Amino acid sequence: MLVCRATSRSLLRDYRKTTFQSIQRPCFLRQRRHFIRSLGEGFLDLAIALPLPTTCPTYSSTIIIVTVLTRFCLLPVAIWGKKRAWRIEEYVIPELERAKPAIYQGVLKQMKAQGIRGDKKQIQAIHGERSTALLTDLRKQLYKKHKCGPLTSILVPTLSQLPVFVISSMVLSRLSIAPTPFDSESFLTLTTLAHPDPTMTLPIILGMITMANVESSNWVMTAAERERQQRLDEANAKRIAEGGKPTIQPNKLLKSGLRLLSVGRIIFAAVMPGSVTLYWVTSAVFGLFQTWGMDWWDMRRKQRRLVKEPNGRKSATSARR
Repeated sequence: MLVCRATSRSLLRDYRKTTFQSIQRPCFLRQRRHFIRSLGEGFLDLAIALPLPTTCPTYSSTIIIVTVLTRFCLLPVAIWGKKRAWRIEEYVIPELERAKPAIYQGVLKQMKAQGIRGDKKQIQAIHGERSTALLTDLRKQLYKKHKCGPLTSILVPTLSQLPVFVISSMVLSRLSIAPTPFDSESFLTLTTLAHPDPTMTLPIILGMITMANVESSNWVMTAAERERQQRLDEANAKRIAEGGKPTIQPNKLLKSGLRLLSVGRIIFAAVMPGSVTLYWVTSAVFGLFQTWGMDWWDMRRKQRRLVKEPNGRKSATSARR
């Protein structure tokens, strides 16, 4: 239930007196405990100090506000990763496509000069292996030249959220240990912020939002992108069938991991305190809107490029005439 500010302050004083007792522990554990304690007390002070309407639950509203603010602070890292991915589309892929015919012809001439003989399948296998090695080297050089390695572009925005996520979860979990002022507040399907959701509603919503975040990129793919992805999948399947090594696709690996995560988050959220579950759901909702915003931005960028390309070709034709 909702409590008045005076009651919240009284509960906060009792919590500070009874929860953080002096215990002899190793130095590094005491330092970590002091850090979590300081953050927890700061959060409780902030919750009491915020000028929220009396109809708003104090601690739940503060969890939502702090989560949104911290995610906004990390937004520039996500934009940085997105721009690096765009450089792959705009520079690396076109340069690779332009270089392919010359590389294929060069490998074929080299094989003829070396007098390599064999049946058609053997010649194709040797040609494909050598061409793939040259294209891989060129791709690495282009990544380095344009500073847009795909692994860094994917991992850095994701890993930048990890410290904030872990620390925030630890703080809220510590604040949920009885006696705690979280016991006095309910929110949505949570009877208290200190106990798990008895209806499993928020954990299930969390899993659905995480899954939607993973699959949302497929909803805005253009026909050309779907065709290119299909060609990559077919080439990869053919290479595996012929006994070759599959091409590693970081985006697919990340999506597979996130699909498993969406199921795991339901399980973990089912046993976590309501305050932690609320934090996870809020962060997931922000992440979903962030993904939609990035996808919309990407779609607008592609539309502008499609508009500019015909104009550019038209101008070039006029100039030649």
